[in-house]
Amino acid sequence: MILQFRRDGSLLDGLANSGEPTDLRRVVLPASSVISIVDDDASVRVATNNLLRSRGYVVHTFASAEEFLLSPHFDQTSCVIADMQMSAMSGLELLTAMRAKGSDSPFIFITAFPDENLRARAMKAGAVCFLAKPFAVHNLINCLKIALDAGRSRP
Repeated sequence: MILQFRRDGSLLDGLANSGEPTDLRRVVLPASSVISIVDDDASVRVATNNLLRSRGYVVHTFASAEEFLLSPHFDQTSCVIADMQMSAMSGLELLTAMRAKGSDSPFIFITAFPDENLRARAMKAGAVCFLAKPFAVHNLINCLKIALDAGRSRP
């Protein structure tokens, strides 16, 4: 299935892989959720951005926790996907800073250096998921669904 969008983000057309038009009423895209990706590795940001946009999410990427905290998208985010180890401010420090600012956005942590102590600290701090890089696409999508469902059920 190939989906085409207008500049305003509305669905323009859909073609099946064969090139034949598709009944767009049967195409199910996720609800408009704003996902913020915070990772100092540009390749991870680009790949995760492309994956989530292809699934219909609105995505904003940030090279550092500080950049995200200062961004106008901070208050709009439905879920944060953050690297645990970043140079100036770690993912756990970002989570702490967000909670101090009153944000209760769900968090998914990703890391290239997983260990049980780090996972336990992340989960105790309130992470929804903890994924080791490289992670399988279906694992990230499952974590994202859990996080967004948790976010929607908050009062």
